[in-house]
Amino acid sequence: MPEAAKKSKNAPSIMALERKYKSCSVGVRGYFDQFPDLISKFKLDVCLAYMFFRTEMAQNTILYCGVVKLHRADQAVARKAIEAQYLTRQSFLELFANVFSAPLPDAIAKTIKSAEKTRDRVLHGKLVEPSEIREALHDVLDYASLMNFHLEKVAGFKPFGDLRGFKGRTASLEKQTSRWLLKGLGFSLH
Repeated sequence: MPEAAKKSKNAPSIMALERKYKSCSVGVRGYFDQFPDLISKFKLDVCLAYMFFRTEMAQNTILYCGVVKLHRADQAVARKAIEAQYLTRQSFLELFANVFSAPLPDAIAKTIKSAEKTRDRVLHGKLVEPSEIREALHDVLDYASLMNFHLEKVAGFKPFGDLRGFKGRTASLEKQTSRWLLKGLGFSLH
């Protein structure tokens, strides 16, 4: 069956996507708070762009929180390093493995892979079936939920949600030490 003719197995309709969103945790729903309005008032590609914009923000946050919480990097130095980092899909996975001392579990990485391909096709102006976009949106919500569960278990924070107090009271390293730490983890500092 041609790719475009495949039916969405997880999100056969907008209503199914709305149910999926409502089934997510309060943190995930809050993180993607514009999803209900976008899905009901705009074309699916607008919603997909928003969901990936927020997902990429969360990936930056994941790395930031990891270096600050787990490695005690100075927050200002860490923020500057994250903002200066050119983050590709591959570099995110590499930095994630360095920061968390283990690669992103395959089950989580696979959840977003197909959605990324759909996103690329949409944002490059290719013809994409609504069923594929609905499936991608479903996968992004799954990815956020899985990532929250995983990172809460291994690092004590949920990136798709409220991060107040994520660091705790632990003292940070000095700025120069933080720079060396970040370089050692693979960040390119300028």
